[in-house]
Amino acid sequence: MKILITGICGFVGSTLVKTWKELGNSHEIYGLDNFIRPGSETNRSALKKMGVRLFHGDIRLPSDFDVLPKVDYVIDAAANPSVLAGISGETSSRQLIEHNLGGTINMLEYCKLHKAGFLLLSTSRVYAINPLANLPLVVQNNSYVPNFSKELPGEISTEGISEGFSTQGPISLYGSTKLASEVLALEYGTAFDFPVWVNRCGVLAGAGQFGRAEQGIFSFWIHSWKKKNNIKYIGFGGKGHQVRDCLHPRDIVFLIEKQIAYQNNDKQRLINVSGGIKSSISLSSLSDWCENRFGKHTVASDPKPRKFDLPWVVLDSQKAKEIWDWEPKTTREQILAEIADHAEKKDNWLDLSAPF
Repeated sequence: MKILITGICGFVGSTLVKTWKELGNSHEIYGLDNFIRPGSETNRSALKKMGVRLFHGDIRLPSDFDVLPKVDYVIDAAANPSVLAGISGETSSRQLIEHNLGGTINMLEYCKLHKAGFLLLSTSRVYAINPLANLPLVVQNNSYVPNFSKELPGEISTEGISEGFSTQGPISLYGSTKLASEVLALEYGTAFDFPVWVNRCGVLAGAGQFGRAEQGIFSFWIHSWKKKNNIKYIGFGGKGHQVRDCLHPRDIVFLIEKQIAYQNNDKQRLINVSGGIKSSISLSSLSDWCENRFGKHTVASDPKPRKFDLPWVVLDSQKAKEIWDWEPKTTREQILAEIADHAEKKDNWLDLSAPF
């Protein structure tokens, strides 16, 4: 099968390719990347050695798709993944929308032209901010957990947030571009008769990710701790009780394989894909893990909340198990250890992804 991966030189795109090659898969892989993300250039030579044909182009430009060969599937891994994108000053709101939504339209038009399937790697940040920000929570072992003795939204269980949870705004500019992309992708697939799959991913993490404070938090925190950089707990009392789940992108390959091979129309097109409760951890507990690995380090505290931050986001991926017999193979401990091993080998890794 011929597959085009957009954003291929990023952490997720390059990990998908590496995993396929390790599995001995015979897919013919093409990649499109504009190398705008600091650090993405480092993956170019490795991908070429793996036989990937790379195209230097921008998904925001329709004409950049004109030179691409016909493929059977497009996997979108090209988004600007920061919830602060468009408001932090590093990118404008227009740039965010042009990239995350305009780029999706260009990919869908390409799929329409070539009758190629489309697989969107979406995000947990499409879920509504207000009900998540106001969840009744308790602190257990320095971590927030939902207070199940209180009334909770019906789509939250002990397994996490399910696909039926509200996507009513506000969900951030970033979240809204991804939600709009989901809707458009599903509509294009129906209108023009090509397969579309939408995978809402938890926090993707692993060695080789270019971590920043607002994205790639697991990589950022572990690398920062190893280097004894200044780090701080932001918001929620400044205690680091906020919780996220983590997922290694190589595990997504096993799901993607099943989705792109499926020929019928009887399966749900949109699902959560995450490490779930088992892979979730608070920032405070992550600090404990880092201390055990690298020794003590002081973490500052800033109780002032940051825009769009949420105290507890853990996705329930039970539907992925029920529909596709898929669940992650890489444990939280394996993900953290892999990042820590990488931090010991790459002392300047965070510098490569610095914005300026």
